[in-house]
Amino acid sequence: MTTHKVNIAEKLAGFTELWAPRRIARVNDYEVKAAKLRGEFVWHSHEDTDELFLVVSGTLTIRLRDGDVVLGPGEMYVVPRGVEHCPAADEETAMLLFEPTGTANTGDVGGNRTRDPVDA
Repeated sequence: MTTHKVNIAEKLAGFTELWAPRRIARVNDYEVKAAKLRGEFVWHSHEDTDELFLVVSGTLTIRLRDGDVVLGPGEMYVVPRGVEHCPAADEETAMLLFEPTGTANTGDVGGNRTRDPVDA
């Protein structure tokens, strides 16, 4: 990827597929991914890394075994490594994810909802 200014709204407008993260930047060994989602994902965890969710539009509920975290635009939450979680959204929600390069979106679960990020 080249070094340049990134317009998050333009990147999000460039795709419609849900639950399929798009890589929009790299920071050292981390990727910044844009994603759109609606509905419920899969319960999973990331044993080796924290995962940062930053909501751009819509409402994201991060389901945790000990209670939900509800995020609106401009709010973020870090799921600590090893904590089982399940992202969900009643309406289409746009967000950014910050996680190490190579982190699977389905964490330790895998399956048919696993998507390798592509460049946006």
